[in-house]
Amino acid sequence: MLIRFSFQQELYSHTILLPLITTSLVVLERKRIFSHVETRWGVGLGLLVAGAVFYWFGQRYSASSSENDQLAIAIFSVVVIWAGGFVLCYGIRALRAGLFPVLLLVLMTPIPDFFLNRAIFWLQTGSAEVSYALFQLVGVPVLRTGFIFSLPGVTIEIARECSGIRSSVAMLITSLLAGHLFLRSVWTKAALVVATLPLLIVKNGIRIVTLSLLSIYVDPGFLTGRLHHEGGVLFFLLALVILAPVLWVLQKSEQTGDTRNETS
Repeated sequence: MLIRFSFQQELYSHTILLPLITTSLVVLERKRIFSHVETRWGVGLGLLVAGAVFYWFGQRYSASSSENDQLAIAIFSVVVIWAGGFVLCYGIRALRAGLFPVLLLVLMTPIPDFFLNRAIFWLQTGSAEVSYALFQLVGVPVLRTGFIFSLPGVTIEIARECSGIRSSVAMLITSLLAGHLFLRSVWTKAALVVATLPLLIVKNGIRIVTLSLLSIYVDPGFLTGRLHHEGGVLFFLLALVILAPVLWVLQKSEQTGDTRNETS
């Protein structure tokens, strides 16, 4: 079902890649992760049982839930069971050394409807605010009513589908990977993720305004054309270009801190 979701629903197109990414990270860092291995029956079996019990309760009491929520329970249970198997075979110290790849698997879990709806609404609201500010900045007359914008010759609505939730999830995963690979401190990694959050909204606002301006001044077909439906990658790359200097500054701050420590 997860594989079907990943091919049929754009929001979950990344899920099929996460096991491959996790495996690659474990292989790259295998010397550090498996430098000290041991069998830990207690914790390992505890996680195995916890995952199985969570799955059992979820299947028993979530029969009336959506297919998305049922899958979220099942996949989270599988990840807990995988973690238990890892601890059982390699021990707690190996789990700590490979904690990031293991936690990355949690992102395979579909977002439960309760949190998904609130995330989409937050992105819609933020995108509407950024879009309105950008329209005013470029001098385009606009009349706003909630998520509906009346522009010269065209009226647009920032619907759920325009929230950018898919690219936002991909952007967060990219930010986590970049922090893990290029930064050392927990604080700088956290700072990179925090810097990514407003960028999710700004990127989507730029996309909405760009498509709207092109439809007004160039061709109305831009609102229904390929750039609208397939241009998310272009604006995703733009967000990465904006995020790159932030990563560079954080790397420099770590190097500066190391120099100060050596001097002292």
